Amino acid sequence: MSAQLPLITGLVLAIAIMAAPASADALKDEIAPTGKLRVAIAISPAGGAFWCTRTESGYAGVPVDLGRAMATELGVPVEYVVHQNSGQITDAASKGTWDVTFLPKDPERETRMTFGPIYEVADATYIVKPGSTVTNFASLDQPGIKVAAVNNTTTMRGAIAHLKQAKVTGHQTYDEIFNLLKNGEVDAFALSRDQLNAMAKKIPGTRVLDETFKQTVTAVAVPLNHPLSAAFATKFMMEATSNGTLRKAYDNNGLKETPIRTQTK
Repeated sequence: MSAQLPLITGLVLAIAIMAAPASADALKDEIAPTGKLRVAIAISPAGGAFWCTRTESGYAGVPVDLGRAMATELGVPVEYVVHQNSGQITDAASKGTWDVTFLPKDPERETRMTFGPIYEVADATYIVKPGSTVTNFASLDQPGIKVAAVNNTTTMRGAIAHLKQAKVTGHQTYDEIFNLLKNGEVDAFALSRDQLNAMAKKIPGTRVLDETFKQTVTAVAVPLNHPLSAAFATKFMMEATSNGTLRKAYDNNGLKETPIRTQTK
């Protein structure tokens, strides 16, 4: 038996050496079939843990930094696939136009893509137009009140479920709703508190309500039936959380004071 041990050990080592490149190639074939890691992002003026912004040299945002780090680990170039909102990203999940994304998770979206670890938990509320007499949810939820939300998003679905009398209407872009609110054409806008606090600084007279109607959670995601991609994305985000990559992405994008709030489910 002892004479056979070196031979067995050598065979195991040879098999492992041959298998490693094949496994790496299989992962790249699945997660980066075009030779690039295509990262789906959504654009708004404020940026944040989910939203990204346009810059003179390209794009900025937590998903931009995380996508770049993920591509580096894979050894492939990164390409950003721009959308106007998370609903558009969700609708494209089955079309093969992106490979990985970072977006709010909800039960409806879990039927259309595979999510990894949650890296942000955000409070959703409303901002009211300049001069509004609305001060809380009770005074907001009245007949004739018009509430805007970004179309086909988890926040929009949450606002529709929350408000029983006010009318919630979806719009395609953050910019469109920003202008409607600024001009007083809608009474309120439903979004995450951090985003709305940034908006309030740009539109004098607006007010972000103190109450919270929903907590939204943001996570890494890949299209359905991509098991190697899902496993890699999960491992990447767990390491990014522990090795400081995620914290650095927050700090680089104006979120130095924002704590990272993770969930395992």
